[in-house]
Amino acid sequence: MVVQTRGSRTDEWRALFAWPRVLDRVKAVLRNGIITFLVLTFTLWLMPGVRSTDVIDTIGLVLMVAGVGAVLRPLLLFGVTALGGWGAMLLGVTAQVIVMAVALELDPSKRLSGWPTVGVAALLAVIGAAILDWMVDSGTEDTFIKEAKRLMRGIRRRQARQAGARLLTFRRQAPGTEPGLLMVQLDGVSEPVLRWAVRAGNLPTLGRWLRSGTHTMRGWHTGIPSTTPASQAGILHGASRQIPGFRWFEKETGKLMVSNRPRDAAQIQPRLSDGRGLLRDGGVSIGNAFSGDAAINLLTVSHAALPGRSARGWAAFMASPFGFTRALVLGVGEVMTELYQARLQRRRNLQPRVSRSGAFLALRPASMLLRDVNISLIAEQMARGAPAVYCDLVDYDEVAHHAGPARPESMRQLESLDRMLGVLERLGPEAARAYKIVVLSDHGQSQGATFRQRHGETLDQAVERFSVPDPADAPASAAEDEATEEPDFPPSPVAPLLVVSSGNLALLYLTRYRERLDKARIDKAYPQLVSGLAGHPGVGLVVVREEGCPVAYGPAGRHRLTDGEVEGIDPLLPYGDHARADLLRHQEAAHVGDLVLISSVDPVTSEVAAFEELVGSHGGIGGWQTDAMLVHPAEWQVTHAELIGPDSVHRQLVEWLDQLGLRTQAAREDELTADRADLLETDRQEGTLDASFLQPG
Repeated sequence: MVVQTRGSRTDEWRALFAWPRVLDRVKAVLRNGIITFLVLTFTLWLMPGVRSTDVIDTIGLVLMVAGVGAVLRPLLLFGVTALGGWGAMLLGVTAQVIVMAVALELDPSKRLSGWPTVGVAALLAVIGAAILDWMVDSGTEDTFIKEAKRLMRGIRRRQARQAGARLLTFRRQAPGTEPGLLMVQLDGVSEPVLRWAVRAGNLPTLGRWLRSGTHTMRGWHTGIPSTTPASQAGILHGASRQIPGFRWFEKETGKLMVSNRPRDAAQIQPRLSDGRGLLRDGGVSIGNAFSGDAAINLLTVSHAALPGRSARGWAAFMASPFGFTRALVLGVGEVMTELYQARLQRRRNLQPRVSRSGAFLALRPASMLLRDVNISLIAEQMARGAPAVYCDLVDYDEVAHHAGPARPESMRQLESLDRMLGVLERLGPEAARAYKIVVLSDHGQSQGATFRQRHGETLDQAVERFSVPDPADAPASAAEDEATEEPDFPPSPVAPLLVVSSGNLALLYLTRYRERLDKARIDKAYPQLVSGLAGHPGVGLVVVREEGCPVAYGPAGRHRLTDGEVEGIDPLLPYGDHARADLLRHQEAAHVGDLVLISSVDPVTSEVAAFEELVGSHGGIGGWQTDAMLVHPAEWQVTHAELIGPDSVHRQLVEWLDQLGLRTQAAREDELTADRADLLETDRQEGTLDASFLQPG
């Protein structure tokens, strides 16, 4: 039993009426009252047939809105929490409108009558309030942070009560002292772009961390394929070789796999998971492709479901006037901004460029909404004391695909992500742990005019020319837009030659054959295919097996990857020092194509020609697409001179978790056993088995 003494009660009341807290409350009340007054005055002025806009009546209506909100918002939050998932989203859309509509209906002056009129006025008032709130904050995240802190305090008070603390307390919880780790992935941000943005002073949060010496930045090399699913398979599970591209064809089943399609991601997940994932010990996965063996998965593609009833961060975001409603209103602004920016590109004839209409118009506000939801979910997990959280923020990547990785539009998105890092930093004092923050990317992006723009034909059409009479057939949409397109069921017949593109990487499959073919058998079936593609000016490399060894063919030479033997002009020269090792590792990936194609790269500008209609692309090699970044606390040591491939980043993050005491003994033993098994297999292959390694300790 907890006994509350007179002294402790006095301390509670002092905490409640401390001058800074009282001042904050007064400021919040005045701000909300003034904004509501202005919005209602303007809304009533707009509405036809309103008899009066008397100031006293409007002040009374403001008080009515406050009273109705005080009663209804807790009920609506309860309803949103109880519904979870889509129900929470639908109720969240209407929650603020419901509060405003009820207040207008109860208005003693009865200036509006009839639910259609009241509903329209309520909607206009809610939209106006969201815009005005954003303008008052000067476009900052201050209000969003206050809402997140309120959520975190509520969660921590609830946890304290469950642990036996007093039912009612006004004293704020002290910041947690046990270590925790937040891993925030900035999707598609290359190390050169991030370094340039920091030097330019455009990223105040990251810049302050790096200049003050609390953090340091280094690059890491992704290898092939340089895509989010492959990188996350490596970072979260240490199993990047299970994924040969953003999408691929599996000859055994005759199925085209698309890694960001929930149905396919759910099938891929068991192939990656061995129980030793990055997040296995109570970790949380938010907005990722795969789970990392997390205890809690929120908006994770391989666990295709919206957050349920237990995710208060989801419910609070949906029900808050500074959450979903604000994001929707600002999302409309994003669409208008996108239309203007796209028109500006066309008028200036900026090259290279691609169309920015269609689905991309919806992607920009959706990415912003997802970003805010993710931050709210992270705040909830920080309050709960999750030991490790890994979250993917996709804003920059989506815009850079269509605008270009270093264009102003993309840099604006990067700046907004930097603000989100500042938000997480400011939420730290409310967290149940002392969180360290690691920021990393999964790949970079390379710019360039597309293959079709340069050569007047798509890769599929080129393959068709070199494989007459069999036509090539492949998905027409860009790889990262594929998630919305479900396959026919049962599957439609597959073309004899299937071209599957991921940026400037393409996998070509001869689908009539169950096994992977070598060059001799491909030449027998299609005599012009390999030589024709290798000589095409838009194709830089064609990799095919020849006499058991992978060989890279180019326009004027060949490079045998196993031993490095070169004939003619080395086709790997434009692709950098890692090209041979990257291609060799990729040849060992599951379900790799009979032919692997990499587009040509400009040796001066490092621009690539994407096989998809994307001005910023990634998937293969060439340019900055393989130059990912890692920002970590400066006192932490990187145990490898070079981080090559996402699997190496996985091992490094696991080491840091272990140093923080966030990896259990069982996990460490499992990893040691796995490392021994890997070394044993390597020794067997090389004939250098060292029996002493098998001894315990």
